[in-house]
Amino acid sequence: MEMLVFVILIMMFLINVPIAIALGMSAAIIFIIQDSVPLLSIMQRMFNSVDSFPLLAIPFFILAGKLMESGGISKRLIHLANVVFGRMRGGLAVVSIIACAFFAALSGSAAATTAAVGSILIPAMVKKGYDRNFSAAVQATGGTIGIVIPPSVPLILFGVAAGASIGDLFIAGIIPGIFIVVALTILVYVISIIKGYGGGEKYDFKEFLIALKDAFLALMMPVIILGGIYGGIFTPTEAALVAVVYGLIVGVVIYREIKWKDLHHIFSSSIQITSVIMFIIVGASVFGSYLTREKIPAQITELMLGISDNWIVTLLIINLLLLIVGVFLETAAAIIILTPILAPVAAALGIDMVHFGIIMIVNLAIGFITPPVGINLFVAANIAGTRFESLIKAIVPFILVMIVCVLIISFIPAISLFLVG
Repeated sequence: MEMLVFVILIMMFLINVPIAIALGMSAAIIFIIQDSVPLLSIMQRMFNSVDSFPLLAIPFFILAGKLMESGGISKRLIHLANVVFGRMRGGLAVVSIIACAFFAALSGSAAATTAAVGSILIPAMVKKGYDRNFSAAVQATGGTIGIVIPPSVPLILFGVAAGASIGDLFIAGIIPGIFIVVALTILVYVISIIKGYGGGEKYDFKEFLIALKDAFLALMMPVIILGGIYGGIFTPTEAALVAVVYGLIVGVVIYREIKWKDLHHIFSSSIQITSVIMFIIVGASVFGSYLTREKIPAQITELMLGISDNWIVTLLIINLLLLIVGVFLETAAAIIILTPILAPVAAALGIDMVHFGIIMIVNLAIGFITPPVGINLFVAANIAGTRFESLIKAIVPFILVMIVCVLIISFIPAISLFLVG
């Protein structure tokens, strides 16, 4: 029966059944056939999987990101980044990466970061003579920072699934996020020198002060959120609600770029995104409960540890598995399914669970830019007006750099744990 559930799952994937339905139905069918479990019991398990206080942070952070995106904050952050880095060779490409880091600290979503920043910077890069595919690849990769730098929806999901502190996970994501930003900035700078892209933008100190003043309220949001969590003032869930209130005040009252009539669209789109994530969680929870009942995580732990008693080899295998899964499976589903399976392996290797959470999230982030499913590539290609297939060659250097980053983060725990204490 253990194999049958995976056969059913794969068959559903092949006929394009939505991930949430495929996960839930494959396990539910086995429950009903094998144990005659009533449907009501399965529904109760699904309800219990989302009956969690920490999960309340997800809709609030999504709403906060939407408010920031619509409230004019993204363009102010981009302008500040352009004033600071625009004069560099490949300045707009560097600005794209830096702006993604700023926006990541507001949205917590890879696709949202790609869309919000890319809609402004990809046309600007193309206009300045940057290759269209390179511009899209830069933005797609920059968007992956959205799930590493806190607040991050995937980090919340991992914290719930692994029983790890979400506050510690948020703090742990800061340095790895900055590390990835630096690595990607170096890459786009080198490519821009080779290709002769950009440079020459001139801004004086007065313009910098004006841009900094204009973006000050946007820069304060991550400071308030992370400072409040780290200082013990509020929990991550409470921080999400604070972010929503802050976003409303800034967007509606101070910047006045959000009109009252816009709120309906902002709230409804946030609800739609939240619904998709929650639907995936309930489907994955049924699948995960079957795996747990059959002790499949324990079997996999024993199998992986039996391959080699060398923790380096085992960690490399885990990274390879996460990279492969991230290519084909939606991030939320991957986290809910794989965390109960891989967390015991990580614990057996003596890996701190917060550190393992960062390893998992960075690996899965690479899936956003890896063909054939990479969602960020589709978003960036649509904005750039280019074909998905034409981005494959341009994205390869970025994937390689991201893989190097995840290996360094994996084998140097201090990068993730330095601020956690």
